[in-house]
Amino acid sequence: MEIHTDVVIVGCGVAGLYSALKLPRDMQIVMITKSDAQSSDSFLAQGGICVQRDEDDYDSYFEDTMRAGHYENRKESVDIMIRESRAVIDDLVKYGVRFEQENGEFAYTREGAHSRPRILFHEDITGKEITGTLLERVRELPNVTLYEYVSMTDIIEEDGVCKGIQAEETEEKQAGRGYPKKDIWYRIYGDHIILATGGIGGKYQHSTNFPHLTGDAVEIAKNHGIRLENLDYVQIHPTTLYSEKPGRRFLISESVRGEGAVLYNDKKERFVDELLPRDVVTKAIRKQMEEEGTEHVWLSLAPIPKEKILKHFPNIYQHCLEEGYDVLKECIPVVPAQHYFMGGIWVDSDSRTSMDNLYAVGETSCNGVHGANRLASNSLLESLVFAGRAARKIMSEYKTCS
Repeated sequence: MEIHTDVVIVGCGVAGLYSALKLPRDMQIVMITKSDAQSSDSFLAQGGICVQRDEDDYDSYFEDTMRAGHYENRKESVDIMIRESRAVIDDLVKYGVRFEQENGEFAYTREGAHSRPRILFHEDITGKEITGTLLERVRELPNVTLYEYVSMTDIIEEDGVCKGIQAEETEEKQAGRGYPKKDIWYRIYGDHIILATGGIGGKYQHSTNFPHLTGDAVEIAKNHGIRLENLDYVQIHPTTLYSEKPGRRFLISESVRGEGAVLYNDKKERFVDELLPRDVVTKAIRKQMEEEGTEHVWLSLAPIPKEKILKHFPNIYQHCLEEGYDVLKECIPVVPAQHYFMGGIWVDSDSRTSMDNLYAVGETSCNGVHGANRLASNSLLESLVFAGRAARKIMSEYKTCS
């Protein structure tokens, strides 16, 4: 099947969806996603989304992000993300996203390595609230066609310029139709291609990511000589619920520790400052596990009032109950697991890759915001800010050519 359109977006997490929403309505857009539209890691984000609270917050937010990233961040990108954060939040509210409020004002929470509360949230399913709302708005757009269970296999390159993508239907899509597997290929041509395929967690035995997220765009970019950056910068989240079952690990949000939860070793002794950056806490947990010969450590929510747990963390509370743990009465076993990819396809401040007509946004890209280690709750914001910038750059070129 051959398709011609203005813009091709590969992936429908927050970065892909926001790109589509920010593009002009007279541009035809084709989006594909490897699984169903709800199976993106953006839906799984629990803690929240950062925002610069006021002018006085700029310096501390900048320093928190740089310090967490071991000062290997691209300063220009950090500055852009912070300064554009409030406009993104205003956009999300306009689209219908609901953030927690107190007395008619936004409520802010704090997570590890933040010097003050600056994180907006919706219970403990902020990613689902944001991504689900954006998906609803995209489905309302007459200029967007979304193909689910279609997987990119390559890009179409002509004379060093990206002209489109090649893709195929997945086995899941064909099984749903009830006919035997056969190869159904797509050649989708567009003036601008946006890669938003998510992370690499599917390559790991223990990860908080969906298993179908296997770094496809990065591998394809490598094969075409497109510039990559910091491929060894992989973040391990310190606290996922320990389980002997195979499959994706359930994240215990850093917000839990931000609200007062503490980590214990097997002797029920605290061994680390829970609000240190993720890589530092992870290292401390692994050291305890090695010294004690255990497969996990313990997390206690006892310092958090019951009412706050049930209101702020209802999903975590319920999931732990289903796994046999009542966080209101007992500690829960937690273990580090692969969580986020800070490296990826190199992009500039407008999310352009080193190949003409090709953009990358979200976890697929590396714009340098996160450095060597991501600050908690910066991922949704970074994805949205730089997806918006990609759309604006495409718009500017579209107007120039028209």
